[in-house]
Order: sequence, then structure tokens, then C-alpha cells
Amino acid sequence: MKVTKTYYGTLSNGEKANLYTVDNGKMSFCVTDFGCTLTGIFLPAKSGKKDDILLGYSTLDGFVRCPGLSFGSIVGRFANRIGGAAFSIDGKVYLLDKNDNDINTLHGGFTRYDHMIWKSRIVSTKNGKGVEFKRTSPDGEQGFPGNAEITVTYTLNDKNDLRLEYKVTSDKATPVNFTNHAYFNLHGSGTVLNHTLQMNSEYTLDVDEKLIPTGKLNPVKGTAFDFNTAKTLGKDIEEVMPGYDNCYTTCWYSKDSEWVEPTEECFTAPGAECAVLTDPETSRTMKVYTNQPGIQLYSANWIEGVQGKLGTVYKRHGAVCLETQAFPDAPNKIHFPNSILNPGEVYDAITVYSFTF
Repeated sequence: MKVTKTYYGTLSNGEKANLYTVDNGKMSFCVTDFGCTLTGIFLPAKSGKKDDILLGYSTLDGFVRCPGLSFGSIVGRFANRIGGAAFSIDGKVYLLDKNDNDINTLHGGFTRYDHMIWKSRIVSTKNGKGVEFKRTSPDGEQGFPGNAEITVTYTLNDKNDLRLEYKVTSDKATPVNFTNHAYFNLHGSGTVLNHTLQMNSEYTLDVDEKLIPTGKLNPVKGTAFDFNTAKTLGKDIEEVMPGYDNCYTTCWYSKDSEWVEPTEECFTAPGAECAVLTDPETSRTMKVYTNQPGIQLYSANWIEGVQGKLGTVYKRHGAVCLETQAFPDAPNKIHFPNSILNPGEVYDAITVYSFTF
């Protein structure tokens, strides 16, 4: 296992960004301390070379100028949407940025974690080798209460498991919800409409016209949203155009029982996958494990015309995102799994993307 660190570029304020490459001899990934951003995941190809299965940009400048698409980057302090750009804790109302339809908050608002330089270092853990990122989000940043100490760790092991772990503590009660907004294309080019997807999920969250959860759950059985039996992403997508952008309950969530976070042993146990994505042309497969109650399925509906890596012009449905997370608008839905982190507690969200090729 080899981890290398190189200079990636300099921001307009003089801050320098680094790029790390983590290679287990079979596959590798690259990540920068600018937004804890995964810039590439490289899997072996039949040609003897490697294909990059992530959408994004070839240079730091591309990510700096990224028009809010968050290619491969971290999103928080609360990923996804908070309705009305407000929530309350113990009777106190907190107002957030209205950066989504001028009504709601999306991915933390205007002050985005994906456009910040994080402290970084190479680490070796029981889960593999990789990179650890840290920063302190001050009380009031993005409108959220509490000084939040955030640690993000990306590691790779010899089994081709890419593990993303987010740990947070706060000196005030605050909503917390972290994820990575990676856009996957296991083929490395074209659309993902022929990729097959299987998800162990009984429900999607019902949403209003602004994509804010109503609080209800919609059974997926017999609908275009049902992926319990593997099918191509393109099979029923015409019924949900412009495409999928839905939060699914994971296999750990049951409507009729209290949410209980799964144990560490569940993350790579057989049958514990929350999602399985496969490209039939290359036979590459990515299994997704998480201890979070939700997973946002997004079929890259709004990337048409975006110029990405090596000048490639991306097309709609040119990738798929599988963003593990808390339920959107959970701070305003008391019956949703709890998303409030209290002083003395530790938020510990884990996602494993396990690759076979």
C-alpha cells in the first residue's frame, strides 16, 4: 500500500492545496484537501491501463470554479435539504441560507465545506491507509450552532474497500449530516443508463414540489422506484424524468421500529449491502455499505453541457450518486431518525464503497 502527497495548486488567497494518491497495487484513488474532494478512483481495464470512474475536473481550478455540483466533495454541516432554511432546538429558531429555490437550504448553504482547505495528514489505520482531514467549524458558521470539531478519513485496504468516515463533536446541540457527493460511472465514459442497480430498500421519502420531505414514506414495490430486484437505471427512468433524485431508506431502517444504528461488523457482512451498482460491459461492481438511515439516489440530471476532465463534456445521466446520509429535513421531522448531535456525543457516520473488477 502506497500513499503519496503532491502539490495540487494555490488558491487566490495564497492557500496551497495538496493532492494525495492512495494505491493498493490493484486500484487507487486521489483526494485533495480542498473540500476533502475525491478527484478520481482508478480501476484496472482490459487494456492494461486504468479507467477513472469519477466525474470531476482535471485541475484544482476546475473544482474552485465548480458551479455548485460538488463533484466528489464533502457536503455538510447538513447534507441535502432543510425546509424553510430554518430549524429549532429547545425553542430557539436558527435561520440558514436560502440557497435552494430561495426558500430552503441545500448542502449547508452558501458557505460550502467543499471550497475550504482542510488540515490533512497521511494515516494508517486498522481499516487501511489513507488521508485524515480536520477543521473546526465555528459557532454560527452556515447559521448552525456550536463549535464543531470535524474529522474526515478516507482509507483503502487490500480488499478494495474505500472507506469514508466522518466524526464530529460539538459544544452545542446542532444538526449534523455529512456525505460525499461522488458521481460514479463504472464504465468510465458515456451514460450510466445501462448500469444495473440493486437497493435493499422498502421506501423512498415522499417529497413536495421543492423536494422537501412531507414526513411520509412511499413504498417502492411495483413502482419505477423499486430496485429491490436489480434492474438498469434506464429501465424505468422515463417514468420519473428528469431522473432519480430520491432519498431511499437503507436496509437498516424499518418503518415499524425505532432506528438503531448497525454495528461495525455489519459494514462488509454478506447481504448487508445497501446498494450494488454494476456495469455489465466491464463487469465492475461497487457495493455500498453504511450505518446511515438514508441513501440519496441521484442520476446526474443536471450536468448536461458541463465540461469536465480532459475537456469531456458531460451528458445528463452520465453518472449516478449514491449519497449515504440522514434523512433530509430531519431537524424539522421529529419522527425521522435523530440528526441532532448533543454535547458529549460523537457523530460517527461510515460509508464503504467496495469494488470488484
